[in-house]
Amino acid sequence: MSEKPTVLFVCVHNAGRSQMAAGYMRELSGGRVEVLSAGSEPKESINPVAVAAMAEEGIDIAGNVPKILTVEAVKESDVVITMGCGDTCPIFPGKRYEDWELEDPAGKDLETVRRVRDDIRGRVEGLLAEILPAAV
Repeated sequence: MSEKPTVLFVCVHNAGRSQMAAGYMRELSGGRVEVLSAGSEPKESINPVAVAAMAEEGIDIAGNVPKILTVEAVKESDVVITMGCGDTCPIFPGKRYEDWELEDPAGKDLETVRRVRDDIRGRVEGLLAEILPAAV
């Protein structure tokens, strides 16, 4: 893994789970991790309930824009975290892949999205401790 590891978070719409995970990774890593997020079928905008849930944590994802998953994004990443995008994510040797089974927050109420958000935070903290062990 490079000195500054790159982590790519992928979900179908790149509007909820992957955006929340990327927001936490940016915040909790203090810039020590390059963070990317993308979707296999990106929406036009971020889920407003996910934006609200992250704002409660002091993390602003409102200005983010969903992006399409590209082969280049996967190639430049050290760690690829998928969240329900199935087999649409290309696989390259030498990369670390994890699939996080998380409820899709699309169309859910704030209470549900908070649960998903909190689950994501715990997973991001665990991943961060593994890829930057001396920093946590």
